[in-house]
Amino acid sequence: MKIFSPTISRLARLRHWRIEEWMAHPIDIQREVLQDLVTHGQNTSFGRQYGFNQIFNTRQFKAAVPIHEYPDIKPCIDRIMQGEENVLWNTPVNWFAKSSGTTSDKSKFIPITAESLENCHYQAAKDVLTLHYHNRPESDLLTGKGLVIGGSHQVSQLNEEIFYGDLSAVLLQNTPFWGQWLRTPELSIALMDEWEAKLEALAASTIKEDVTSISGVPTWTLILLKRILEITGKSKIKEVWPNLELYMHGGVSFTPYRQQFQQLLGDTVSYLEMYNASEGFFAVQDLPDSDGMLLLLNHGIFYEFMPIEEYGKPEPRTIGLKDVELHKNYAPVISTNGGLWRYLLGDTLQFTSLYPFRVKVSGRIRHFINAFGEELIVDNADQAIDYACRRLDCQVTEYTAAPIYFSEASNGAHEWLIEFEKAPEDMDTFTTVLDQRLQQLNSDYEAKRHKGIALSEPVIRVLPPRSFNKWLKSKNKLGGQHKVPRLSNDRKYIDEITALLAVDKTPA
Repeated sequence: MKIFSPTISRLARLRHWRIEEWMAHPIDIQREVLQDLVTHGQNTSFGRQYGFNQIFNTRQFKAAVPIHEYPDIKPCIDRIMQGEENVLWNTPVNWFAKSSGTTSDKSKFIPITAESLENCHYQAAKDVLTLHYHNRPESDLLTGKGLVIGGSHQVSQLNEEIFYGDLSAVLLQNTPFWGQWLRTPELSIALMDEWEAKLEALAASTIKEDVTSISGVPTWTLILLKRILEITGKSKIKEVWPNLELYMHGGVSFTPYRQQFQQLLGDTVSYLEMYNASEGFFAVQDLPDSDGMLLLLNHGIFYEFMPIEEYGKPEPRTIGLKDVELHKNYAPVISTNGGLWRYLLGDTLQFTSLYPFRVKVSGRIRHFINAFGEELIVDNADQAIDYACRRLDCQVTEYTAAPIYFSEASNGAHEWLIEFEKAPEDMDTFTTVLDQRLQQLNSDYEAKRHKGIALSEPVIRVLPPRSFNKWLKSKNKLGGQHKVPRLSNDRKYIDEITALLAVDKTPA
């Protein structure tokens, strides 16, 4: 297939003008997207309820439609799952992406329409390839296979016409037949439900393939790559797949994992960050080594941005692209060609660039620590962990943190549960470096740490290997898109993990 590489590269670069077009006219493009969405929605029961036939601009749309979270639209979802049509969208909904966020015990069912598949998820996937070929014209990416490390949920059937599974399963089941030639493993392995068996099958079935790209959540990808090295006896993945040139990642911050991937993959592999979820494909890294991802503005999603301080207010304020500022935390509110209307996604973003608009994920609305006014966000924690690891030549596999509240005997503090791939020589030094870096990154944290009056030095507890995997397995959330919550304002997760480890005496 190498003879086709120059042609593929030229075609990909020719497509790049479409991306440049909406990058150059972001406000106009977003206005057109909203008009198209409202047209699709005006004859649905949702559209009739909120008077879509009287909406002609963004101001009217925001005035007519309240912001929704999942429980608000769940009655509509239930009606669609029972077979009712024209509820949220005016074309049939035959697929749902089953999503549970980070560690929630309750599943969400996100409608996947033909439009969201074709014009959002698949269109964005094509743009990912276009951007890669634009940045790397000599690429041979499509001469080999793309290893997709997806979720671990079988596709299930509600009735004769409606199916559900996790997003990766839905996308795989609907991929055109020619797309199956470009990916590995075979569908029967990709859709395996039990992660540990799937891991072995993934490793065994892909070792002899010519893998040129990998896509998956960093945590689970690392586990697979290390297993492949164990099986083959190789020291570098490039010895197994010499033509590997691209790793596409998302789901969690890559910052704490970058060092480990560079050791495993070497210096010739490119890294590309993607921001996608069941609700849509939102952004992709368009510049190598940049700190932001290009917001995808012409893919059937209309964006609003809620300043984070508005969250929880009766009528929270949102702003459009023309009013956003750099490095401020916003909660995205989306309206989509999947039938979501002014839906609060749950993530928090920061803009790293304006015109063109690039973003980075800074955390989750509910995943932060503000027990003492410190306002610590996930981005702060990821950066501090990465800094401490580079300073002290250690590697973190997973971590989570939560407050220790005031007591008669002590001030408050943050408790960190950390699992190391390579532990530091001195944990006291690690704690100090981590704490000092957090103070440099976050002035509110620094103020609360001043002289230890409100907040004492972090308490770090080192967990045995695979402790977080045991916890996720206990919740039936091993593999796929499931993630460990980085920060929490209460002690639910930390208490669950420590309680499990106290009774679980099986070898790690």
